[in-house]
Amino acid sequence: MKEKNARHSKAASSANEQRNYRPEPEQLSLLPPPELVAAWPAADTLPAEVHARLLTGERLTQPAFGTSRWRLAAYIKKLDYLGWPVRSAPVHFPGRARPIKEYWYDPATIVAARAMLGGCA
Repeated sequence: MKEKNARHSKAASSANEQRNYRPEPEQLSLLPPPELVAAWPAADTLPAEVHARLLTGERLTQPAFGTSRWRLAAYIKKLDYLGWPVRSAPVHFPGRARPIKEYWYDPATIVAARAMLGGCA
């Protein structure tokens, strides 16, 4: 009988997700970072395009990637399956009520990828 609370619980869960988001802290360690073990996406595919753009240091959102294409998150997940550590965070975008995801590679990942190619990336 209390259906009016269903809308409130959805808004509360969204607020809780945002409140509980904590960026990963920078780890100061005496140990070297783990070696990057990842496979490259197949050439001439959208995951390969996303990967190439992330390797330039670009931070991608769905609007920046292009709204006429399928979901950027699907290509990011493909890179995750291949072993690439893609970072993400919610960002506010003009004209949207809810935050959207922004994706990027951290500088250590970019350096490791270039090393995998012998510095040619």
